[in-house]
Amino acid sequence: MNRRESLKVISIATVTSAFVDACKPGAAKGETEITAEAGRQPFETERDKKLQEQKFFDVHEIATITVLADIIIPKDEKSGSATDAKVPEFIEFIVKDEPQHQLPLRGGIKWLDVKCLRRYGNDFKSCTPGQQEEIVTAIAYPSIATADMQPGVAFFNKMRDLTAIGFFTSKMGIDDLGYKGNIPNQWEGVPHDILKQYGLESV
Repeated sequence: MNRRESLKVISIATVTSAFVDACKPGAAKGETEITAEAGRQPFETERDKKLQEQKFFDVHEIATITVLADIIIPKDEKSGSATDAKVPEFIEFIVKDEPQHQLPLRGGIKWLDVKCLRRYGNDFKSCTPGQQEEIVTAIAYPSIATADMQPGVAFFNKMRDLTAIGFFTSKMGIDDLGYKGNIPNQWEGVPHDILKQYGLESV
């Protein structure tokens, strides 16, 4: 099972439980363009527009988030990367919509940069891909992470959750999951395997 397939399994539970909070009325979706929507009050749309106009992360921080997000969900033969699905923009919006994420993410980026400066002589985004992969591996698995890596573990867990939510609630991520939902005017009858299960295949 590759990284994307593993994340799909993790994200089903993550997205389901977090969807209520992360995508409640007035919250962000994977796509960041805010337009008038059916079923939403004008003040909700206006609030989203105001949040979109604000900036929380600086250029360095958003660049770091971009690198991390694409390590978590890289581009593959089926669909694009987290960045292609506008995950960094999603995270920028979420920290303004839900400010409790601001300190953990900003502090986590700072921790990651300091750790990389001490190990490699560069901040995280300026490290080589191999060095980035090495430090991410050291914080991606809580059960084997060393004590000095625990702050990074907490940060990476939050980044992974937000990246999965941002990606798998975007159009690209929904297509990647293969979720079809209810499609009007396209009824093909009860699937054959279900009919067979109940002995109705000849009916």
